[in-house]
Amino acid sequence: MLLEKIQSPEDIKHLSPDELKELAYELRARLIQVTSKTGGHVAPNLGTVELTLALHYVFHSPEDKLVWDVGHQAYVHKLLTGRNKDFDSLRQFHGVSGFPKRSESEHDCFGVGHASTSISAATGFAISRDQKKENNEVIAIIGDGSLTGGMAYEALDHAGHLGLNMTVILNDNDMSIDKNVGSMSEYLTRVRSDSTYKRTKNELEGFLKKIPALGPKMFDIADSFKDSLRNLVVPGSFFEELGFKYFGPINGHNLPQLISVLENSKNFDCPVLIHCITTKGKGYLPAEERPDKFHGTGAYDPKTGQSASSKSTPTYTDIFAKTMIALGKQDKRISGITAAMPSGTGIGAFAKQFPDRSYDVGIAEEHAVTMASAMALDGQKPVVAIYSTFLQRSFDQIIHDVALQNAPVIFALDRGGIVGEDGPTHHGVFDLSYLRMIPNMVIMAPKDENELQNMLYSATKYDAPTAIRYPRGKGLGVALDETFRYLEVGSAEVLQEGTDILMIAVGSMVHPATNVANTLEQKGYSVGIINARFIKPLDQTTLLSQISKAKHIITLEENVLAGGFGSAVSELLKTNGDTDCSMLSIGIPDEFVPHGNTDILKKELQLDEDGILQQISSFLENK
Repeated sequence: MLLEKIQSPEDIKHLSPDELKELAYELRARLIQVTSKTGGHVAPNLGTVELTLALHYVFHSPEDKLVWDVGHQAYVHKLLTGRNKDFDSLRQFHGVSGFPKRSESEHDCFGVGHASTSISAATGFAISRDQKKENNEVIAIIGDGSLTGGMAYEALDHAGHLGLNMTVILNDNDMSIDKNVGSMSEYLTRVRSDSTYKRTKNELEGFLKKIPALGPKMFDIADSFKDSLRNLVVPGSFFEELGFKYFGPINGHNLPQLISVLENSKNFDCPVLIHCITTKGKGYLPAEERPDKFHGTGAYDPKTGQSASSKSTPTYTDIFAKTMIALGKQDKRISGITAAMPSGTGIGAFAKQFPDRSYDVGIAEEHAVTMASAMALDGQKPVVAIYSTFLQRSFDQIIHDVALQNAPVIFALDRGGIVGEDGPTHHGVFDLSYLRMIPNMVIMAPKDENELQNMLYSATKYDAPTAIRYPRGKGLGVALDETFRYLEVGSAEVLQEGTDILMIAVGSMVHPATNVANTLEQKGYSVGIINARFIKPLDQTTLLSQISKAKHIITLEENVLAGGFGSAVSELLKTNGDTDCSMLSIGIPDEFVPHGNTDILKKELQLDEDGILQQISSFLENK
C-alpha cells in the first residue's frame, strides 16, 4: 500500500505517474472506509484527490502555505501530511478534526470552518512574506460555492491591486464546459502558463518598444488584439480585470496537466488564478449520483451509500419546513431566505411549494439579512433560515439594518447549541449572547418541536425582529398541535412550582431539567421548573413571582454563560433588589468546545443530566 508509506508530502514527490494514479485510488478507498463509519464531508473530498496530490507534489508545505476554503475539502491534505495513521478518529472526540486546525499540524497554516476566507488569509500570508523578504509560495484553494461570498471578492480586488505573488485555485465542481470551449481553453492554458511564452512575450515587448515612435503603438495594438481574442474564448477575463493571471478551465482530475500548470504558475510574480473543474464524489458512484446527500453525511453503508441512521422521529428542521409550508399557504407575504443551505435549513422543501417566494443568496449571510430587512419594511414577512454559527457573519447587519429600523424579520437559527463532530467552527453557542444585547430583538427557544411550530407561527404576528433558536437533530417525539397556538411576547411557562429550588431552563435544557428535578425531589427537595421560552424579553412577572418562593435559583442554557440567559436572569434579580436566594448558572464555560459526539461533549461540559445533577449537588452542599 503506497498510502501507508506516505508520512509527509515530501514522500510523494518522487512517485511515478502510475504510482500517483495508484495513490489516488488508495486515497479514495481510505476516504470511503473512514467516513462510512464517522460521517463527514464525503463528496467534496472525493473530488479533490488529484488536485491535492498535485498541490503537494509541486509545492513544499509547510514552508509554502496552503490555505483551504472551505476546510471540509481538506481530508486528503490531512492524509498526505502525516495524519493517515489517526484518520480513523476523524471527527471523533480527541480525534482528527474535520477541518484544518493549526494546533493539529504545522501543515494547517490557517484554521477554517466558515466559507470565503482563504483569499483574504492568503493575502495576509503573502504580505507578511514580502515584509520579511522571504520567497515561499502562498496558495488559496477555494470552492466555487465559497466564491459566492462577498469577502472573497474583496480579497481578490485587494490582492490584484497589490499585485501580490500568490496563487488562487478555484475548485469548481458545479460548472459544465462545452467541449469546443474546453479544448481551446486547455490549449491557451498550456501556452499562457508556459515559461517560454512569458519570456517570448517579454522579449517581443522589449523589441517593439525600441522602434522609435511606431514601436509602442504596435505593441499596444498587438496586446489589445490579444486581450480581445482572449475575452472571446476564455471565461477568465473577469479575474484578469482584477489583476490576476487566469489559467483554465482545466480538468481537475488530470494529474499530469495539474502538475504542469502548477509548476508553470510559479514562473509568474503576480497573482495567478487557476480554474479547475472537478466532479463532486469522484470515484464513488453513490456520491457522484447524489453529491448533495454526500456533501455532509453521517455514517453510511459503503457498498450502497445508504444512511445508517433512522429517521423515524422528525428533526427540528423537518418541523420548521413543514410549518413554513403551512404558514406559506395561509399568508402569501411569507418568504423563505437561506444562504447556500436550502436542504440543510428546510427552505428547500418550502421552495418546492413556493418557488417564487424562496431565495438562496449563496454564501452571503450579510446580504440575506439586509435584503430581508427591506422586504420586511415593505410589508413582506421574510424568514431568514441560517445556521446559528453562520448568522454570526451578519452581526452588523442585524444591528444596523434590522434592529435599528425595527424591521420585523424572522430569524430561524438552526443548529443552536452543541452540534457535534463539526466542532468549534460550527457549534451554535454564542447566539443568545450576541442577539440579547441588541435593542428591539425578540429571542425564543423551544423546549420541543411542538413549541417550535407555535413559535414560528407567533413570530409572524410580532411587529419586531424575532429570532427562534433550535437544536440540530431529532425532536423529542411529542405530539404536534393540529392548530397553531399563539404565544404572547415574553410569556414563560410554569411547569411546576417549588419552594426549595427553582430551575429556570430555556430551549433544549428544559427536558433534562425536568428529569433532574425528578431526581432532586426523590432526595427530598421541593423543585419548581420554568420553561422560560423567551430569552428576551423575559417574563419578569412570572419569574420574580416564582423566584420569591424559592431558596435557590438554577438557570440552564446550551449557550455560553458570558452574556447569555443566566446573565439575563441575574440582571433581572439585581435590577429588582436583593433577594434571599442564591443562584447557579449552568451553561457553556468561557472556552471553545472541541469536536466530537454530542453526548460525549455534553458529558464533558456537565450539560447532560448526570452533570447537571452533580453541579447542583455541589452548589447546594457549598450553600
